[in-house]
Amino acid sequence: NRTLLDEWAYLRPYTSNSERSAALTDFLHTYHHHRCHTALAGKPPISRANNASGQYT
Repeated sequence: NRTLLDEWAYLRPYTSNSERSAALTDFLHTYHHHRCHTALAGKPPISRANNASGQYT
């Protein structure tokens, strides 16, 4: 929750809920694909996902 508060929700003032929602989409992509996590030895969470491409075979 703190990461959401610090890096998305209160990072800057938003003029509307739509603008805040759009910023969440960008934040989530960055968080899951590009932000290194110490619990994952410096890798992003997507590196741990099985079948990330959506090919359910």
